[in-house]
Amino acid sequence: MKDRPGSGTHFDALETRSAEARAAWLAEELPRQVALARSLPGYAGALDAVDPEAITGRDALAALPVLRKARLGHAQGADAPFGGYTARPVQGFAHVFQSPGPIYEPGGDAPDWWRMGRFLHACGVGQGDVVQNCFGYHLTPAGMIFESGARAVGATVLPAGTGQTELQVRAAADIGCTAYAGTPDYLKAILEKADEMGETLRIEKAAVGGGALFPSLRQYYADRGIACLQCYATADLGNIAYESAAQEGMIVDEHVIVEIVTPGTGDPVPDGEVGEVVVTTLNRDYPLIRFATGDLSAVMPGESPCGRTNMRIRGWMGRADQTTKIKGMFVRPEQVAALVARHDEIARARVVVTRADERDVMTVQIEATGGEPAVFEASVAEILKLRGAVEVVAPGALPRDGLVIEDKRSYD
Repeated sequence: MKDRPGSGTHFDALETRSAEARAAWLAEELPRQVALARSLPGYAGALDAVDPEAITGRDALAALPVLRKARLGHAQGADAPFGGYTARPVQGFAHVFQSPGPIYEPGGDAPDWWRMGRFLHACGVGQGDVVQNCFGYHLTPAGMIFESGARAVGATVLPAGTGQTELQVRAAADIGCTAYAGTPDYLKAILEKADEMGETLRIEKAAVGGGALFPSLRQYYADRGIACLQCYATADLGNIAYESAAQEGMIVDEHVIVEIVTPGTGDPVPDGEVGEVVVTTLNRDYPLIRFATGDLSAVMPGESPCGRTNMRIRGWMGRADQTTKIKGMFVRPEQVAALVARHDEIARARVVVTRADERDVMTVQIEATGGEPAVFEASVAEILKLRGAVEVVAPGALPRDGLVIEDKRSYD
């Protein structure tokens, strides 16, 4: 069975299984995964009363407690960098990564450990392609996640990372990169710089993540002959769901179980209703059970026209809390609170996110009496891990609506 022209055969036979075959396989795998988690110190008390043999599918999972990222962070420490949630010690992993929080995540060296090859294959990336990987390789895992996926499909990788756009263009032109991996908007910056430099790039495929792919930006790439597809992945879970050439929702990865629940409760919502994405992974090194992502989505009916038969979700539809992804990085309400706490002059602050020229724009509005804007800007860059404009406003000028992060971007 084949996808639409240009995307090749399916990655493996798992993608086209019948619902009955997938359910039977899950009934064997899931009890083993729950039993493994139950044996780990991080789950002590949470799964003690659970009979793993009874957890054979998504319906049974719904009776288990939800694991939130904050709990991972609180459990981590010098004696347990992964909080007791991994099946190996730190020394048993190939990599240790740090995400904002900080939260530490493991990285394995088994082939396609994060399962990103499935997505890159759906993008048409394979042998003969050179992937310009513009995800970060410093501390956070995104660069390594996509590199392992490229290896799984036999592609060559230019480990470009972020920044130095002129050098990115020079390398892409000299090497003949045919595919891009990175955040949705950075490719546009590379293409525009190439235009300025009079260079013609050979990039014709783009695999993006780490932020929303806005329809206008996808069309911009299409107009330049670049087929751009997006995935939904996290540092903890790896690939969760991905687009195919059909571009009708996101297909759930074959080694995770996705539930859509009422935010804050863990109770599943009817198919089609918007709720929080909760994921159980079958990764034996890092068995996260009912891990709450904080993201919103909904189940789509039916199967993808591309022939892949697993459940589909509508993709990223916002956050269950005010945590917001800006330029591929999460900004959390507690970071805004830390900014306010650092400076006695600041009474309150509000992060406003907009779009301009197909790029995220972050403005930090600060109610302050005195203080130097340049000093505030330095604190914003340090605490929020992103640079943005700072607007100092008079005391009482900011709305009292409970928002500390206001997302004004349109996702239609």
